[in-house]
Amino acid sequence: MITLDAFIQGDSIEIIKNFPDNFVHAIISDIPYGIGLDDWDVLHDNKNSALGGCSPAQISGGGLFKRRGKPLNGWSEADKKIPAEYQKWCSQWAKNWLRVLKPGGTCFIFAGRRYAHRCIVALEDACFTFKDMLAWEKNNAPHRAQRLSIIYERRNDFEAAQEWDGWRVANLRPLFEPILWFQKPYKTGGTIADNILENGVGAWNEEALRKYNAYEDTFSNILKVNITQDDHGLHAAQKPLKLMELLISLVTKEEQIILDPFMGSGTTCIAAKKLKRHYIGIDIDSENIKIANERLNSSEQYEIAL
Repeated sequence: MITLDAFIQGDSIEIIKNFPDNFVHAIISDIPYGIGLDDWDVLHDNKNSALGGCSPAQISGGGLFKRRGKPLNGWSEADKKIPAEYQKWCSQWAKNWLRVLKPGGTCFIFAGRRYAHRCIVALEDACFTFKDMLAWEKNNAPHRAQRLSIIYERRNDFEAAQEWDGWRVANLRPLFEPILWFQKPYKTGGTIADNILENGVGAWNEEALRKYNAYEDTFSNILKVNITQDDHGLHAAQKPLKLMELLISLVTKEEQIILDPFMGSGTTCIAAKKLKRHYIGIDIDSENIKIANERLNSSEQYEIAL
């Protein structure tokens, strides 16, 4: 018996094995990206001691990028296996996600830019249909690409500093994040219209885009949803509440069931409750469960006050 409108603490890979087939209408989750953001984001068997460490410059850097996402001295043989190991990790849960989703149902995954392709392959291998890659355009993003000239100046190599003035190392400002849109295939021989009548999923709601998407072309697969002051401080990978409301209302109707197997601080579930959907959130971290419950209680008080 699965309880709806509940948070479950534990390993979602194991917990979902006990869910019934064709049970939820949508799976929406900001999964670990496998880039070493924190201990929970290390999903490979890499013993390189530089990974996850920090330099003196990072310690004094004022709050951003205090942890190395990869060794400073380049990729070792073990480092090169990280993408394949991330794909293998995705494959551990992909088949059960497919099983519990209703035919024609949507799976939205935030998987990061670096290894999104590995997640796509894992879910395609599990027989999901990769429908589209949406681009969430942010209004701000942290960025610290170091000027190459400064590096050479510290070495007293002023000739190189002058030659490479205006050049930087590291990435461009990450102002978009991919949202992977998968769909569970519906039965052979029928149409998507038939499937929608039978299972209640398979289409998308244009009104959701009109309401939430601030992009010039309302029906674009570029989603422009701003990060607000309330969308900070509860989790390192916290996403905007309005963005989750957009995704939920885009592919589901009221009273349908939303599953988030990596719920973090519970944003997907809070959005689902606000939109009168049922929700199930799973997280291995008891502190995240506590935060999500506190957020849920405060949102209930807010609704009563209204």
